[in-house]
Formats: sequence, structure tokens, C-alpha cells
Amino acid sequence: MEWIYEPWPWYVSGAAIALVMLVLLLVGKNFGMSSNLRTLCTMCGADRSSEFFRFDWAAQKWNLLVMLGAVIGGFIAANFLTADAAVQINPDTVAELQSLGFESAGGAYLPDELYSMEQFTNPKSLILLALGGLMVGFGARYAGGCTSGHAISGLSNLQWPSLLAVIGFFAGGMLMIYFLFPLIF
Repeated sequence: MEWIYEPWPWYVSGAAIALVMLVLLLVGKNFGMSSNLRTLCTMCGADRSSEFFRFDWAAQKWNLLVMLGAVIGGFIAANFLTADAAVQINPDTVAELQSLGFESAGGAYLPDELYSMEQFTNPKSLILLALGGLMVGFGARYAGGCTSGHAISGLSNLQWPSLLAVIGFFAGGMLMIYFLFPLIF
């Protein structure tokens, strides 16, 4: 039963994603996770204060099931199908992260220095979380979708704006990790 704890090969995961995208394409749906946040906000009454949230959220119920499935699937994988929660990353990267103060790098899936409950009492962490959330939210709204929507759904539909958005996501990520991340930490 040791095979259960092994990551799926890229060709199995890729084929599964392609199959899901084909089914969504055939039924006329687009995949994306950020649209779920819009749907949830509308369900909670945000449509009373903003035009952006005025739409038929019931037509997006299928996408809420995708989100629920992702949460449940992630929980099952993390708690029942993962033998070692540490991410296998390059030893040079581990050393560099540890030099920046991330002692748990290479030993935990999420570094405690960023994701422990104590970070919610740290003003620097709260500012970074708020700023990061604001930037991600603005970027997803400005780009007309999130990274998963553009990279998986948009590219599979050969949409030129999605290609530009994905290039922008990767360029922004590279700028962040090589230039801003060392300045912040």
C-alpha cells in the first residue's frame, strides 16, 4: 500500500486535468476558483451594495461543488494520503530560505514562520497578509480571473488574454521571489 503515499506522475494528473477541461468545454462551462468568491459574496448579500455582485449566482452552483471538492480532496490527501508532509525542494533553496530565517524550510509543507497561528499577532505578518490579499484580489479582478482559471481553462480554450495573464503571473512571481522576498525577510 506504499504506492498510495506517492505523488501522482505528471502525466496522470495532466490527463485528469485535460479530461475535466474537455468535459467543461463540452458542457459550456469555464473553470476558475476566484469566481467562487464572487458567488459566495453574492450569496451573503454583497449584491445589495455593488453592481459587480449582481448576477444569477444559482447558475454557478456547479462551480461551488468544484471548490468544495477541492477542499475535501485536499483534506483527504493531506491527512490520509501523505506519508511525509515536507516538500522535497532543492537543498540550495533550503539553505537560502534558512539563511532568511525560515528554519522549517524543507521540513514542513508550510513554513511556521509564515503560517503558524502566532503570525496573527505579529503586526508585520498582518500587514503582509493584508497587502498580499489586496494585491491578489485586485490582480484576479483586473485580469478577469485567477491563476487557475487563466492557466487551466483560458489556455485550454486558446484565449490570448489568458496567455498574457499567465505570462504576467509568472513574471510577477519571479520578480517577487528574486527581488522583493529577500527585502521583506
